[in-house]
Amino acid sequence: MRSAVPLLLSSLLFAAAAQAQDIRYVSDKQFVPLRSGAGSDYRITHRGIPSGTRLTVARTSDDKLWAEIKTDRGTTGWIRTQYMMKEVPAQTKVEAATARAAQATEKSAALAAEVEALNSEREELLNQLNSNDSELGDVSEELTQLKQISGKAVQLDVDNRRLVEDTENLRSEVEMLKAENLRLQDKLESEDFLNGALAVLLGVIIALVAPRLVPKRRKSSSWA
Repeated sequence: MRSAVPLLLSSLLFAAAAQAQDIRYVSDKQFVPLRSGAGSDYRITHRGIPSGTRLTVARTSDDKLWAEIKTDRGTTGWIRTQYMMKEVPAQTKVEAATARAAQATEKSAALAAEVEALNSEREELLNQLNSNDSELGDVSEELTQLKQISGKAVQLDVDNRRLVEDTENLRSEVEMLKAENLRLQDKLESEDFLNGALAVLLGVIIALVAPRLVPKRRKSSSWA
């Protein structure tokens, strides 16, 4: 008999801990009042708990019609259990999905601006490369003439090699920018695809939950 007492106490403590961690959310009703006790005859302590508010249930009344709750901001009171639900309300999910879609759109716009800037930089480098090619052609022709009339052919050849190396370096930079541009374009296309998928998902969510968001006519009740 004595060995059963600790087991019973442990079970009671476990049940109390599990109940203390019971999480609920205010339903799609716009505002739900809190009362000081489990019944409509108790005074209202808070008139405006909005839909989607996260609640921690401390205990429920014997008839299971009322629950003592606490919000994340510390507000406590009793609420009708019919106004609580285990899942986040559909309207709150839609708002969260809309916010994520807006963030994805902003990110996509930023990537597009970055790609445009890289394209502009690439055009400038290409123009510089073309100018260097033209300059290299002029210098090469000049060097050919100077080699025929001057004994400083070695120094001129060194200068020519330097210009060739500079041109090759510029070509390498342009190729690197081209590769970076392709990478960013692929990333932008991936973002656009994700945005499209998110938009489709949002449309499906709205199509599924919109009918439930239409308020149904409820019979008058003296409980609220």
